[in-house]
Amino acid sequence: MVVVGPAMVRPPALHPGDRVIAVAPSGPFEPNLGWLGLGWLSRRYKVEFRRDVFTVAGYLAGDAARRGRELVAAIADPNARAVIAMRGGYGLHHVAHLPDWEAFSRDPKWIVGFSDVTVLHVEAARVGVMSMHAPMVALLGRGCEADRARWLDALEAPERIRTWTGLGTLRQGRASGRLFGGNLTVLHACAAGGRLRVPSGAILLLEDVGERPYRIDRMLTTMLMGGHLASVAGVVLGEFTECNPGADGVCARDVLRGILGELGVPVIDGLCVGHGLRNEPIVLGANAQIDAEESSATLTVRA
Repeated sequence: MVVVGPAMVRPPALHPGDRVIAVAPSGPFEPNLGWLGLGWLSRRYKVEFRRDVFTVAGYLAGDAARRGRELVAAIADPNARAVIAMRGGYGLHHVAHLPDWEAFSRDPKWIVGFSDVTVLHVEAARVGVMSMHAPMVALLGRGCEADRARWLDALEAPERIRTWTGLGTLRQGRASGRLFGGNLTVLHACAAGGRLRVPSGAILLLEDVGERPYRIDRMLTTMLMGGHLASVAGVVLGEFTECNPGADGVCARDVLRGILGELGVPVIDGLCVGHGLRNEPIVLGANAQIDAEESSATLTVRA
C-alpha cells in the first residue's frame, strides 16, 4: 500500500494474475451479463465468487444475512486485491457496517463500483482508504473494449495523473482537495443514517439517475442544512441521467447551480461519471484540482 498525504492510503495497483472477489451486496443482476463480466475479468485475474451471488430476493441479491456474510468475508480476505460489485441497485445500507473497517485500513484492497456502492466508498473514506468509482461486473459484461481498457488502466496504474478538459462551469474558481462522493441519493441516505463524514476541504463528486429536480433540491438542501457540505472546497458534477423536469419545467442543472452556488466554491459539470453510456473510472480519495474559467473547466486527479 502507498500512503498519500495525511491519513490517506492508496491500495496496491492490480496486476495480471491477482486474486479479486466479485460480490453482490445490493440488487440482483441479469445472469448472462454477470457471467460475461466474470468471464472477461477471468482472462486477466483470478476471479472468485460465491455461487449464491446469483440469488434473487425481490429487489435484493438475497437476504441481508447472505449478503452480509459475503461482504464481510471479501473485505477481510488477506489475499484479495480487489472487491468488485456485480451491480448496484439497493441494499448496501443493510450490511455496510458489518465489515471490520479498521482492519481493512491496515491491509487495504480496491473497492470497485458506483451507484449503491457509494455506501462502501463512504466507509473506505472514513478509515482513510482510496477506492475506485467505476463500472461493475455486469456492466463490464456488456462494455465495449475502450471502456474495459479504461477500467484496467485505472486499476493497474492508479497513480497516473488523469486530466479531463472541456468541462462546463457553473461557478468559476480554482480549488484542490481530496475527491469524495458518488451517488447523491446514496450520500443523502448515508447522512440520514449517521454514516456520512465529508472530509474537510474535499472536492465533492456527485451524480444521480431518475431523480426529479425537486427531489435533487430536497436532498441537497437537507445536506446543506445538516452541515455536510459546509467544508467542501469545490464540486464536480457527473451525469444526472433521466433527471427530467416535471410539469413546472425546472431542470436539474438549474437546481444544482442554484443550491451548490450558495457554497461559494467552484462548481463544474459534464464529467462522464455515473449512469450514462460512458462511466469513467475515477479514484475517490485522490488529490483533485479544479480550474474553472467562464468558458470551460478542467479537472486533474492524481492518486
